[in-house]
Amino acid sequence: MWFKNLQIYRLPAPWAYTPEQLEEALAPMRFAPASSNELLRQGWDSPRGNANLVHVVNKQMLILLGTEKKLLPTSVINQVAKAKAAELEEAQGFAPGKKAMKELKERVADELLPRAFSIRSNVWTWIDPVNGWLVVDAASPSKADDVIKLLLKAVDRMPLESLRVQRSPVAVMTAWLEMDEAPHGFTVDQDTELRATGESKAAVRYVKHTLEVDDIRRHIASGKQCTRLAMTWNDKISFVLTESLAIKGIKPLDVIKENETSTRNDEERFDNDMMLMTGELSQMMADIVEALGGEAKA
Repeated sequence: MWFKNLQIYRLPAPWAYTPEQLEEALAPMRFAPASSNELLRQGWDSPRGNANLVHVVNKQMLILLGTEKKLLPTSVINQVAKAKAAELEEAQGFAPGKKAMKELKERVADELLPRAFSIRSNVWTWIDPVNGWLVVDAASPSKADDVIKLLLKAVDRMPLESLRVQRSPVAVMTAWLEMDEAPHGFTVDQDTELRATGESKAAVRYVKHTLEVDDIRRHIASGKQCTRLAMTWNDKISFVLTESLAIKGIKPLDVIKENETSTRNDEERFDNDMMLMTGELSQMMADIVEALGGEAKA
């Protein structure tokens, strides 16, 4: 059980909110399947499929946002509405006007909604109250925003902030490439993206390609800066650091996988993976922040 992407937020360290308090706060927004006339339903679901909304291992908390969305494409609504409009025109002798057509589309959407297919998705969130991390496993900020909005609604006056660092990730990553030197504990891998800051918006991307220092320096000299950089931390975890401080494409390497055993049952394996993941990622995030000059204080 490993997060693939990290959208990172900050809490006070330590955060004195207990799992029991969090469970109580989330309970009124527990997930329930969407009714036949609902297009979207979101709520907190059980991470382990039991009654508990907060799963705790070694003081680390795991919560799960469940979303059910009905698929009702605009093209389908328009197609059915067009057919109904043609029937109306034939019956009344003239085509429906703009206002009537809008109302017709709304009625068609209401009629089709109970028969629409549903897609269920989950977004995991890990809360580290000891070190003050809140991490959403989401590739895009918008998905993380769904979690944060509902969480702030559930937990009154939650002291949550975005992670901010002293130095620009773009400037620091560009300097690492230009100097051909990664910070202590990190190595630079074979994926990166450099983008021009001017009007040209020129970009070059390396994918599983050796980063030749001279080539990289030429791109930097021409005005490009690093916006994505693949790295490995302590020979344990590979990832991609982005200009927005998101961490993507996380992969635990063999040195970590060797710690896993096949003799545990599902519950023990899940908890063991969670303890390993939270312990390693917590330290990795702290090292990334340090490499970017430390946290920026308000």
